[in-house]
Amino acid sequence: MNLASRDIKHNIGRFILTTIGVGLLLMIVMGMGGIYRGLVQDATLLIDRLSPDLWVVQKDTRGPFAEISRIPSNLEDRILAVPGVLSSCGFVSHTLQRERKNKPWRITVQGLSWPQDKGNWLPIVAGRPLWKAHYEMLADESLKLPLGEKVKFGKDIYTVVGLTRAMSSPAGDGMAFFTLTDAQSIQFDTSGEATRLERSARYARAENLDLGLTQPQTMERTLGPVSQLPALGPPVISAVVVKVNRGINPEHVQSIISKWPDVSVYSSEKQRQFLLSGVVERSKKQLGLFRRLLIIVSAIIMALIIYTLTIDKLHDIAMLKLIGARNIVILNLILQQALLLGILAYGTAYIIGHWTFPFFPRKVVLISHDLWLLAGIVILISILSSLIGIAKALTVEPNEVLA
Repeated sequence: MNLASRDIKHNIGRFILTTIGVGLLLMIVMGMGGIYRGLVQDATLLIDRLSPDLWVVQKDTRGPFAEISRIPSNLEDRILAVPGVLSSCGFVSHTLQRERKNKPWRITVQGLSWPQDKGNWLPIVAGRPLWKAHYEMLADESLKLPLGEKVKFGKDIYTVVGLTRAMSSPAGDGMAFFTLTDAQSIQFDTSGEATRLERSARYARAENLDLGLTQPQTMERTLGPVSQLPALGPPVISAVVVKVNRGINPEHVQSIISKWPDVSVYSSEKQRQFLLSGVVERSKKQLGLFRRLLIIVSAIIMALIIYTLTIDKLHDIAMLKLIGARNIVILNLILQQALLLGILAYGTAYIIGHWTFPFFPRKVVLISHDLWLLAGIVILISILSSLIGIAKALTVEPNEVLA
């Protein structure tokens, strides 16, 4: 006869409610770890998908994922001329916040070096890659844009020609992919009035210079587009991703480019470290702190529950001792109840979590290592919690049943 199961049946309602309560608490602990894993996955998504050998960024900066980086787009051609380089593609990334259906709508814009990169490497689940140089876009499913939808960014209208899946920025915003030129147009778009004021300011500055007096045609150009002004470079990009030929050591190419005075160059692994130690590090510490606090709270609650259940059974325990039951029987009664409570609560957390985690605003990624680690912690908490009840039960005297 199993005393633990008979005692649970006797108080089945209270035991079920207790299991659900502890399970919900463990579900939050499980979710905290999953949110961190999802944060890391989102943060390193582009680095892993692009999988370049090198990242070339602005001098003395850590790259587009850690801070602002601006380099000229013609740097692609300079890098392509380096011996051993297979390809060099510009990288543009920036975030927009608009309003859609009367709600805030955030979107991360990514530029592709079209026509070399049409987005074929993306996980396209519907539609096609970018076939045209302008006015087409690939949108992630999380942005809720159907195929064929026309969206206005700046002064141009773009058509959704393809849908991707699970492409999110480190902030959790859905990504949209454009050609590099379109991404730059969106990034540097200004209103018509701002453009007019800037041109007037350029004209005023030129009037005060000797160049404006000696070369009147320059004055006329100040009132035109920036692209027509002399000695001005093309729009800037965030970085250049580089792949080297097979058989070539990336460190050899890196040593050549690193000697240039206007850029810094890093490996993909180094760029990943910058990202995880910068953008993700504080979130990791915060989530880890909350997770540890919740584990401590879970341990305290389980200990109090087991102690309360033991207090309720003191008369029965005294009766068992009076009829000659050994201490091992009482120990098994409390320990089995504690373990059963922990195991069922963990199972409840796992089931409810799998049902609710997809509705969380941030991605929740559960991996086997974290699940097994949490299961081990729950069993350890159950054992430690039972010790308090066992200590109380062992102090009960048999003659207390006669009181």
